[in-house]
Amino acid sequence: MDQGWEAETADGEGERSKSKCRMSKHLDPKSPNPKHPSIPCPAARIVERRRMGHNGRMKPILHVYALPKFSDPKELAGGTAVVIDVLRAATTIVHALAAGADEVAPCLEVADALALAEKYPADEVVLGGERHGLPIDGFQLGNSPEDYVPEQVAGKTVIFTTTNGTRAMMHAQQADEILVASFVNVSAVARRLFDRERVHIICAGTDGNITEEDVLLAGLLVERLQREGGMVYQQNAQAMTARETWMGAFAVPQAIGAEPIEPEKLAERLAQSVGGRNLVELGLVADILAASRIDRFDLVPRLDPKTFRIRAV
Repeated sequence: MDQGWEAETADGEGERSKSKCRMSKHLDPKSPNPKHPSIPCPAARIVERRRMGHNGRMKPILHVYALPKFSDPKELAGGTAVVIDVLRAATTIVHALAAGADEVAPCLEVADALALAEKYPADEVVLGGERHGLPIDGFQLGNSPEDYVPEQVAGKTVIFTTTNGTRAMMHAQQADEILVASFVNVSAVARRLFDRERVHIICAGTDGNITEEDVLLAGLLVERLQREGGMVYQQNAQAMTARETWMGAFAVPQAIGAEPIEPEKLAERLAQSVGGRNLVELGLVADILAASRIDRFDLVPRLDPKTFRIRAV
C-alpha cells in the first residue's frame, strides 16, 4: 500500500510539473484567455465553478497530504492544519497532555531541545523524544506514549523532538490553527473541525516515506467530516484516496459514538505499515497497541503558531 500511494502521488506531482509550463496560466481563473486577453479562459471558468457552491461561495476545502512535502506551506494560511504522526509523536503528545503536562514544546533538533531546557528550572521541564525510534541520550523520556504518566510530566513543560512528527509541525507553521491528531483522540479532533472551512490534513510519514497508519487516520477523519460535518467539501485526490484506504481496511464508517474497533485489530494492521514494522524491529510492539486505542482521550492538542507551544483545548 505504501509504495502504491507513493507511486500515485509521485506520478501526480510529475504530471503537474510537466504540464505546469504549458497549462498553469490557462487554469488560473485570473489569467486571460490567450486568444482574447480581456476574456477569462474557458478552462479557468470550469475550475472556478468546481470550487464554488450553488450559492456562489467558495466550497469548504478538505485536503490530505500523504507527506508534508506534498503541501505548499503558503496554501495553509487562513486554514486549519491537522498534523498526524500516529507512530508515535502525535499519540505521545496526547498522552502527555492527558497526564497533566502543562504544555509541549516541539523542537526540530536535539541541540534546540537541550538549549531550550536550559531556560527552565530543572524541576519544571522534561526532555522527551527519539531519533530513529530510539530514546535520546540525556533525555528523561523517549517516545513511548505510556511512559508519559502524571508522575513524570504533570505540571511540567515537555520539550519534545522526534524524527518525523515535529518536522511536520514545523511545515505547518503558516496555518492559522494547528491541531495534532491520532487515533486516541480522533473524535475530539473531528468535532473541533466541524465548523472549519479550510482543513489541511498533513501526514508526517516515516523517514520521508508514506506510511499507512497516518493515511488510515487521515481517511477516518475525512470519513467523519464528510458524513457528519454538515458541509460539502472540495477534496483533493489524496483525501479521496485516504478515505478509500480506511474504508477498504475496515469497511465501516466509524461514526462518532459508534463502537470503536478493537485495539488489537487496528494494531495488527498498523504493525504492517512502514512505521509499524520499524517499531516491531525495535521491540516496541506495546507502542503500536497504545496508538490503536481509538478515542481513549477527549482532548485536542493545539499548537500556537506564534509561541510554538502545544496545549490541550
